Amino acid sequence: MTRLPGFPGKLPRMSGTHLAIVLHAHLPYVRHPEHERSLEERWLFEAILECYLPLLDAFDRLEAEGVPFRLTMSLTPPLASMLADPMLQGRFHEYLTRLEALAEVEMVRLYGDASFAPVATFYRDRFAKLRGVWDRYQGNVVRGLRAHWDRGNIELIACSATHAYLPGYLPTPESIGAQLRLGMAAFASLVGRPARGMWLPECAYDPAFDGALADSGVKYTLLDEHGVTHARPRPPAGVFAPIASPAGTAFFARDPASSAQVWSRESGYPGDPFYRDFYRDIGFDLPEDLLRDEVGPFGTRVMTGLKYYRITGPGDHKEPYQPGVAMERVRAHAHDFVEARRRQARDVDASIIVSPYDAELFGHWWFEGPDFIEAVFRALAQGTDGRLAAVTLGEHLAARPELAVATPAASSWGEAGYGEVWVGPKSGHLWRHVHHASRYVKWLVDRHRGADGFRGEVLDQVIRELLLLQSSDWAFILHTGTSTGYAEARVRAHVRRLRHLGHLLEKPAPDGADARFLADLQERDAFLSHFEGPDLRDVF
Repeated sequence: MTRLPGFPGKLPRMSGTHLAIVLHAHLPYVRHPEHERSLEERWLFEAILECYLPLLDAFDRLEAEGVPFRLTMSLTPPLASMLADPMLQGRFHEYLTRLEALAEVEMVRLYGDASFAPVATFYRDRFAKLRGVWDRYQGNVVRGLRAHWDRGNIELIACSATHAYLPGYLPTPESIGAQLRLGMAAFASLVGRPARGMWLPECAYDPAFDGALADSGVKYTLLDEHGVTHARPRPPAGVFAPIASPAGTAFFARDPASSAQVWSRESGYPGDPFYRDFYRDIGFDLPEDLLRDEVGPFGTRVMTGLKYYRITGPGDHKEPYQPGVAMERVRAHAHDFVEARRRQARDVDASIIVSPYDAELFGHWWFEGPDFIEAVFRALAQGTDGRLAAVTLGEHLAARPELAVATPAASSWGEAGYGEVWVGPKSGHLWRHVHHASRYVKWLVDRHRGADGFRGEVLDQVIRELLLLQSSDWAFILHTGTSTGYAEARVRAHVRRLRHLGHLLEKPAPDGADARFLADLQERDAFLSHFEGPDLRDVF
C-alpha cells in the first residue's frame, strides 16, 4: 500500500461505499468562420442545447432545493475553447433563436391536434427555459460549470490537449508528453483553475507513458474495467478501489454493472419505449417550406431537435411522445439504478463504484438523460442507511488516500477494448500521415525554437495544426462511418497546412500572400490562440 501524494486524507473517511458518476464532455474542435452556417458546428450547438444547458439547469435546481450532489466531469481543451469562443457563442444564439421561432410556428400548425399539440408546446416551453439558463451564465457554459466546481458540487478534470489516442503515439513519444502537459496547462488557462485529474482520451493507456502522466501533474485518471483488473500484481479489490501506478498516479476502473444499465443496447435505460425517439425529427418528416430557416446549406436536411415520437419499438411504427410519461420512467429508472448500487454496496466489499459515461449521451442521444442524472441524486438523498454516498473522484482520494500499487494494463474502452476503433483497419491508414507530421513538426520546433516575429507566429501555428491533426475524433468518425468526408478532409487539410507553414519557416523572404495565408489559418484554426500558459514550443 502507498499513500497518494497530494491527498493527505484531510476529509472524513466517510463510511460506506462511494459512488462516483463521471461525465466525459468532449467534441472535436470545429470552427468555420468562412461559412455562415457550418453543418459541423451544429455538433456543438446541439450539445449545448441538449446536454450542457440541461445539465447546468439540473445542477442549479438541485442546489437551490438543497439536494446534495457530487459529480466528476471532464472538460477537454477543444470543447472548452469552443464554449468560450465569442463567434461560436453568437452563432449558438442565432441557432437557438431559429429553433424558438420554429417551435412557435409548430404550435400554430398543430393547434387542436390532441396527439402532437402538447409536444409542440413542450418544446416551446423547453427552449424558453434553456434560453434562461444560457442568459443566466451570459452565454458561457464553462463559467456555469466552474461556479458549481467552486461551490463543491462537481469536480472538473482535464484531458490531453486535443483528445489524442495516446497509445498510437508510442512511435513518437514526444507527442504523448506534449499532449499531456499542454492538456493540463490548457485546462487551467481555459477554466481558470488547475485540475488534479485527467480523463485519458478513449480511456486509452499504456504503461510506457506512466511516467509522462505523472510528470504532467496528473494525480488520477480512469480506465476501463480490464485496465485495472489485468494490472500486475492483480489488485485485491478489482474494480472497486483505485490503484496507484509505479509513477504515483491513481487509476480508477469503470464498474461494468452500472455501465451496462445505461450503455447496453439490449437492456439499457435509454431504449425504453416511452423515451423520445432520436431519429424521427421534423427536419426530415416535414416539407421544407414548413421548416422556416432551419434547413442546412444548399437545402440540406438537418436534425432540428423537434422530435414528436417515442421509441415505441424496434420497427418503423412510432407512437406520439408523452413527456410526462417519460418523466415517470426517468424516476423509476433512477430509483432502479440507485437500488442496484445499494445492492452492490451490500454484496461486494467495495470502496467505490465508478460509473463513467460520455456526457453527450445525456440529452443528445438520450433526451431524458439530464433528468435521469438529477433523479439519481434525488434518489440517493432519500437513502437513510448511509451505505452509499456520492463523491467526486478527488474527494474519494482525499478520504481514502492509501492505495495498492500495481501497473495498469494496456487497454482502452470502446469496441474490443484495445484500440481497434482508433488504430484498426478502418482508420489505420491515418497513422502513417500523423506520425510523419509529428516527426516533421518536432524537427521544425528544434530547428526554429527561438523564432520570433512572423516566423514565430508561423511556428506556433504549425504546432496548432499538428495538435488538431492528432485528435482521436477523425479515426473514430472513419471507424463508425459517420461524416467520413469531413474527417478525411480535416486530416488532409491539417497535413497540407502544417507542411506549407514549414515551407514558410524555411523561406528566405515571406511575401504578402504568405502573411494572408497565415492570417487565414490563425482565424480558422484558432485553438489556444489566446493561451495563457507555457510557450507552445516548450512542450516539445
